[in-house]
Amino acid sequence: MTAPLPHLEQTPARIIDRSFLQDVVAGLRAPQKHLSAKYFYDRRGSDLFEQITRLPEYYPTRTELAILDSYGPEIAAGLPPGAALVEFGSGSTAKVRRLLPHLTDLSTYVPIDVSEEFLRSEAEELGRDFPRLRVEPVAADFTKPVTLPDDLRDAPKVGFFPGSTIGNFEPEIAAALLGSFARTLGAGATLIVGIDLVKDKAVLDAAYDDAAGVTAAFNLNLLARINRELGADFDLDAFAHQAFFDENLGRIEMHLVSRRSQLVTVAGVPFHFASGETIHTENSYKYTVPGFRALARGAGWEHARVWTDPDALFSVHALTASTIRRH
Repeated sequence: MTAPLPHLEQTPARIIDRSFLQDVVAGLRAPQKHLSAKYFYDRRGSDLFEQITRLPEYYPTRTELAILDSYGPEIAAGLPPGAALVEFGSGSTAKVRRLLPHLTDLSTYVPIDVSEEFLRSEAEELGRDFPRLRVEPVAADFTKPVTLPDDLRDAPKVGFFPGSTIGNFEPEIAAALLGSFARTLGAGATLIVGIDLVKDKAVLDAAYDDAAGVTAAFNLNLLARINRELGADFDLDAFAHQAFFDENLGRIEMHLVSRRSQLVTVAGVPFHFASGETIHTENSYKYTVPGFRALARGAGWEHARVWTDPDALFSVHALTASTIRRH
């Protein structure tokens, strides 16, 4: 739990999101300064991430889409008829659109996303493109318990969690999230989840530090957002993007490195940065297929199938909820 921000009532009135402010202050006070990756995605950050997905170095998106295209009929064949498809953190509907043509007897699609306006817009567009499909969006934070619409109580449930988003969580938190999905979906449910695989370090490093500098701009945009929304005075030119694969921990780490000794204020709260000191902004864990199977089993899921691309860069897994753990 983050410590209360002192004198919160004295912060500038234009700062609306006090939880954002409290998270930033708590993160910058930590011995290893850090910021939550969930704050990357303002409008500019979302646009930059879409650019990242099209970069030649960034293999995950195009590889996962190719797997969904190639194995869509097999994935669909393993799902129960009349199911409700529940997508956690739906965002853009680009990936579910690759599956929907194969899910001819799907009863309902339930996209879950925290951004209600974007969620409604995407749901409406999808409904126009698939007029026979019932779409019931749920505005919620998928990392917390989610209540599904009452009219889906008796329908078999299929979860969809693409993009290797689970890699952004520490393994014990990822396991807890998988357990939460099982409780939301119910015993016997299926979960289709995208998992990025361990591979050559050079491939991973390049994917998160591209030659065009788009990922660097994405990382630095977090400081621009803090400046704009929290009254901070970060000099973006005084920080550099850093990304690398830590082979011991099995994860990509992204940092912002202070180029010099400097003082920065956020809503009037001062923070000193030594030259070379970093702000840790994101982790992206990579798994082996057996490693992810073990993680899923510990969270109450049995492994059913896995599909990979020919180069074994990425994987899509089908899991079945075997036990529902209440805590």
